[in-house]
Amino acid sequence: QVQLEESGGGLVQAGGSLKLSCAASGRTFSTFGMGWFRQAPGKEREFVAAISWNGGNTVYADSVKGRFTISRDNAKNTVYVQMASLKPEDTAVYYCAGGWRQFAGVLRSDYGYWGQGTQVTVSS
Repeated sequence: QVQLEESGGGLVQAGGSLKLSCAASGRTFSTFGMGWFRQAPGKEREFVAAISWNGGNTVYADSVKGRFTISRDNAKNTVYVQMASLKPEDTAVYYCAGGWRQFAGVLRSDYGYWGQGTQVTVSS
């Protein structure tokens, strides 16, 4: 069993920055890939970013590439996403996800564990 808890969401103006954190417990954190997804009202949950077990590989959705940075600290069992140059269209609930393998991909089915989500609202 894996527990994931996100934090760091909030209200920010367009062009601003925010850093989300996800603390993991219950499984050897350093052995599996992690990801971030988001879901805006009335839309499907979509992939944002993923990172491999050791942080050596990352992948991003085109919509956030160059603005978001995913990272992890295995000593703290925590994964982060630093979000910069935020846009109103980034407004969503952001979910942390734990993958089945050392590097999970862009599909929701690549992940077996999910946090409860944290709201990010970007005002124009």
